[in-house]
Amino acid sequence: MIAASLPAFSLQGASRLPTLPPLAVAGAVLVLLAAAGGASRRLGYSVIPAYILVGIAVGPFAPAVGDLSLSLVRDPGTFRLLAELGVVLLLFFVGLELSLDQLFTNRTQFVRAGAADVLISAPLGVLIGLAFGWSLLESAFLALIVFNSSTVIIAKSLLDLGWIADAESDAILGVVVIEDILTAAAFAVLSAVLLGVAEPETLLRSLGTAAAFVGVVVALAHYGADRLERAFSTTSSELFLLGVLGVAALVAGLGIVSGVSEAVAAFFVGTAFGRTSHVQRIETLVVPVRDLSAALFFFAVGAATDPRLLAATALPVAVAVAVTVPGQLVSGYLAGRAYGLDATRAVRVGCALAPRGEFSLVIAAFLAAAGTTPVFRETLPAFTVGYVLVTATLGTVLMNRADDISRLAFGR
Repeated sequence: MIAASLPAFSLQGASRLPTLPPLAVAGAVLVLLAAAGGASRRLGYSVIPAYILVGIAVGPFAPAVGDLSLSLVRDPGTFRLLAELGVVLLLFFVGLELSLDQLFTNRTQFVRAGAADVLISAPLGVLIGLAFGWSLLESAFLALIVFNSSTVIIAKSLLDLGWIADAESDAILGVVVIEDILTAAAFAVLSAVLLGVAEPETLLRSLGTAAAFVGVVVALAHYGADRLERAFSTTSSELFLLGVLGVAALVAGLGIVSGVSEAVAAFFVGTAFGRTSHVQRIETLVVPVRDLSAALFFFAVGAATDPRLLAATALPVAVAVAVTVPGQLVSGYLAGRAYGLDATRAVRVGCALAPRGEFSLVIAAFLAAAGTTPVFRETLPAFTVGYVLVTATLGTVLMNRADDISRLAFGR
């Protein structure tokens, strides 16, 4: 869904290299990702911005050398299925590491942390939009784009940095789940208003379907662990791997049909498997598939981005980053403190919540197709591409430097 949506608001690129066989293209892409990721790790940074930049460099809108484009990939949709699987598996593994019982037990802390984040971060986008002279509805959509933290980037970074087993990861993931739920609900309402379908019955039916799906998945995750335990007791690694991937992808796909993010659906599937004795086996067999598909997801985001869009919206992006990233650092820090974390771990929460990503891109693709004004059709989609790339890069840098920021701010 995500990778499929991105090309809708990109521009055409320059003349390109001769067409290569698909196998050669796939091999070249994987070699470039490995080289860029290796260089990024040696420099002490996350691999995520490197993967995105590789996508920009060899995607259909790649920069030209003279009259010749460096484009290797003519259609980002070539990697669409694996990219979508990357989203599903990243959130599946987050759910695998996070105890559903702990979510329920600490629900008061999660609500406090989520409220601290929402009350500070959410209004910033509206204020920025109004300052640019946009309408209230246009500003409200901007608020959704700059409010929702990237679940996929955060999940990948938590795993890469080894924070997933630390206390702050619970607060981070709790806030992210709250953001996803609120963003999905607000997007349903605002999109209905934009399309002129704002009847209460229609809105309630859409929201009710999504809420019912989440409720069913949570109930199955909480009460169905014994059935999963028995169903996946096969000694065949091949059948086990196929079954785990199949269940995760199927439930995530049904989530999309029900109006729920595939990321949220996959997260709860992961929590279900986390209640079984199969966790170690899943980590052994599925991690390589997760890492490959996640790399291709970030590559697909870059491949669908025209660099000219970044230049055209440089000023609005710079203003939004200058306002929202510090705002997110403050709101995330307060959310961490509200959750009961010490100052150092609360700073990590603020840094982790800075990247924006997949949900923002989905909203932008919708606006490009259904927008009724130039701001909706052109400005906001172009803005989103640049904003996501900058915050994805800056956010991963902030996460890598979170403890340095904490020492600078608090002297410890």
